[in-house]
Amino acid sequence: MKKSLYLLSALALTATLAACGDNVEENDTNADNEMNNTNNNDMNEENNDLDEEEDNHNEEAADDDGETVTLTYARGADDTPANELLIEAFEEEHPNIEIDMMDLPNDTGDQHDHYVTSLSAQDSEIDVFDADVIWPAEFAQADYVMELDRFIEQDDIDMDEYFPGTVEAGNFDGRQWAMPKFSDAGVLYYRTDILDEAPATWEELIEVAEESQGEADTSYSYLMQGDQYEGLVTNAIEFIAAYGGEVVDDENNVVIESDETIRGLEVMAEIYQADFVPNNINSFQEPETDNAFVEGESVMARNWPYMQSIVNDEEQSQVAGDVEIAALPEGDETAAATLGGWQTMINRYSEHPEEAWELVKFMTGEEGQKITAIEGGSPPTLEHLYEDDEVQEASELFADPEFVETLQNAVPRPVSPIYPELSDIMQIEISRAMAGDISPEEAAQNMQEDMEAAMED
Repeated sequence: MKKSLYLLSALALTATLAACGDNVEENDTNADNEMNNTNNNDMNEENNDLDEEEDNHNEEAADDDGETVTLTYARGADDTPANELLIEAFEEEHPNIEIDMMDLPNDTGDQHDHYVTSLSAQDSEIDVFDADVIWPAEFAQADYVMELDRFIEQDDIDMDEYFPGTVEAGNFDGRQWAMPKFSDAGVLYYRTDILDEAPATWEELIEVAEESQGEADTSYSYLMQGDQYEGLVTNAIEFIAAYGGEVVDDENNVVIESDETIRGLEVMAEIYQADFVPNNINSFQEPETDNAFVEGESVMARNWPYMQSIVNDEEQSQVAGDVEIAALPEGDETAAATLGGWQTMINRYSEHPEEAWELVKFMTGEEGQKITAIEGGSPPTLEHLYEDDEVQEASELFADPEFVETLQNAVPRPVSPIYPELSDIMQIEISRAMAGDISPEEAAQNMQEDMEAAMED
């Protein structure tokens, strides 16, 4: 169902004609009358030619006003019909705008590198693209993308209708650079044939995990994403925030070295090193979590909402019908889930910014987000859509008040133009702490020093 890719065609611009005067200089009284008549005839013919050419120019300009504009919209490959239907609905409402879809690899790192290569070269091929929630600040500072505030103001878009974290993720330096397309947040899956209810706190989860291991032929009690990659950071931020810590504050200061952060990492390390998680948890990413859980190997798992569709698929899941979803457990301060999801941005070098905004506005507005939710299973960023009957029917998760509350309170990762560098620092030090090579206190101290140095460069 993928559309073929085409380069954007440059619109031909008609040059403005220079008007010529039609006054003929008088000859003296001795000049030949025939010469005067000849000159006058020549000038009349030239004026007629110019009038005809100007008429043609005006006719071409009128034709230009009705010409179709073609935009290229880039995103990761989509296995659902959501984006195709989204574009069909947009083109039906905007007959003068056609969309070519550019499918990029699903790997977010590959997508990121593709965009950086294209946008740093000031290439106008891509007009609109989907961006991971961790990219907007980086792309804004690099001057890759277009500021959206003027569009938001002119169309009276109420940003308060979106979940706060999703708006914050697209805001940098007091300006909005991205519109929230769909949201995501970490959730807890648990086996209802083993547990009556989900644990309320992380301490309770440890206790329940120790008691339930081995029940219903399970090998483990808890799964998480423990590999040294971005998933490890999202898990860590949930522990850090749950115990009252932060990574970067509202004034862009690194504040990760705190008692609260250390406590969160201590609890995370206790779980990571426990006997009730796989002994190769340091190689687990999302696919490994999916596979182990649907094969009935674990009592509980932390993952993103997408896993619900896999878990409930009787053709591939051994635990279909025996799984519920809950908010992640509380720490000393709160229950916290790391914000995931995708935003939509406009290439600063797009040759059609107004039309590009129309596409962004549609995809991130009510109609577009309903299509994305119903056909693609992606959680909307517009809060009121969770009260929509069609959206609720699309997924039991969308009708769950606890899940909506999780999205409302989702914690964004640091909004920083050097986030990839900050993430690398966190991955290294947290991985060392989880393995027991250094203490959580040492990890927090190292991250503070290294992240401050990175900020100063």
